[in-house]
Amino acid sequence: MTEFTSDVTLEDVVVRDTNVSNAVDEPVRAMLLDMLADRERTVSELDSALERRGYDRTENTIRHHVNQLRDAGLVEVARLEERGGATIKYYRANTIVLSYGVPDDRREDVAAMAADIAPEITGIVADLEDEYGDHIERIADEMAPCEHCRGQKYETYLLLTILRRGFVEGVVREQNGAADAGEKK
Repeated sequence: MTEFTSDVTLEDVVVRDTNVSNAVDEPVRAMLLDMLADRERTVSELDSALERRGYDRTENTIRHHVNQLRDAGLVEVARLEERGGATIKYYRANTIVLSYGVPDDRREDVAAMAADIAPEITGIVADLEDEYGDHIERIADEMAPCEHCRGQKYETYLLLTILRRGFVEGVVREQNGAADAGEKK
């Protein structure tokens, strides 16, 4: 029997949160998330915007999709407004879903930048493990549904989640703050 061997290196880690992926697997929901990341809107406003994009469904269908996003924790009610005896809900996304690909001819550039910052990231991860290792381990243990699953990469998932959310806190909110300041001028 022939044995195949090769030097395969790990190039990336893709995080797939089942709540998120199930919610955005429907293409219209990804569009809704994108629209709600820009500004808060009502279901009626979303329906009109989708109609202009050629997506012709009932407002109840749009409401269903917004509720699915809300149930997944990706969208929340930003404010309520009383109008004509009714309460109007304005929704806003609290999550940005990025679905892009790096051009093939730029992958080496991205790899070089990643290699440059890898030692800093290694230090950040070491600091996280030193300071919060017990917490991370306890959470990972709670995530493992059975003894067989204990070998899964729950701690890696948690570290990536912490880094991703730290990125949002530090970079994305700073970018949004700068954009908001530019709009107010």
